[in-house]
Amino acid sequence: MDNRAEVREFLTSRRAKVTPDQVGLPTGTNRRVKGLRRIEVASLAGVSVEYYTRMERGAISGASPEVLDSLARALDLDDAERAHLFDLAHSASPVARPPRRRNSKTWAPHQSLQWTLDAITAGPAFVRNGRMDLLAVNTLARAFYQDVYDMPGQPPNMARYTFLDPRAHEFYPDWDLFAEVTVAILRTEAARDPHNKELHDLIGELSTRCEEFRRRWGAHNVRHHGTGFKTFHHPVVGELTLAFEGLEMAAEPGLTLTIYTAEPVTGSEQSMRLLASWAASEYGTPAPLSPARESTDH
Repeated sequence: MDNRAEVREFLTSRRAKVTPDQVGLPTGTNRRVKGLRRIEVASLAGVSVEYYTRMERGAISGASPEVLDSLARALDLDDAERAHLFDLAHSASPVARPPRRRNSKTWAPHQSLQWTLDAITAGPAFVRNGRMDLLAVNTLARAFYQDVYDMPGQPPNMARYTFLDPRAHEFYPDWDLFAEVTVAILRTEAARDPHNKELHDLIGELSTRCEEFRRRWGAHNVRHHGTGFKTFHHPVVGELTLAFEGLEMAAEPGLTLTIYTAEPVTGSEQSMRLLASWAASEYGTPAPLSPARESTDH
């Protein structure tokens, strides 16, 4: 896999983000480059300037884990960026095997997985791949992402919705954050699975059709996205804030099970209950929840 351009742009963008004082170097007054110089990165990583220069030009194949670790420390990479660097190096290796991924158009959940999703009745639960296709959902997730399902094309895709559907700006009150997270997920997956034609087609489509995506893609930012809180504005029940947990599926490499849930005894829980009732009538599938509790929100 010839990913030299990806390696070059990632390393140069990370080098530009690190200031000398962050790594204990004198700032000086005659700096013509943004961030660190190559010689400074090489010194911090314990490699020659010539070797680091070759790496920054994309020749990362064959770099040992120790060298990659040293480079990650020199560039002050966080955990997600470090993992991305290792993914890029692995992809560049001539003996690297493509990861086992499922074709999103032909993959179907095992019956037991769908039973598991359907058993989750207090919040949306869904399975997605690194391309952000929705591959399996429970009733609440189908109702929650109704606009995504309304878009043409299959399977439903959250990245395409985020950047190509104007309704996303209302659904995501903090649209900029969701846009950054979406691009970071795609960027991470592109390094993990560089031979994925479906993924490259999606990135090409979004780059062609959306300047916002194109600009963010060029930043080469990556991040871990496994837990936290998000605020949404659903067209049926209005605003709600949900906690989320993303779980990697051991039986299906590359797929993530995500579960959203509202904090108990809040207005968001009440809104989720309303969404469950609406989903049951809309899709004809019961979505039982525990008895209502008195809300502390006023």
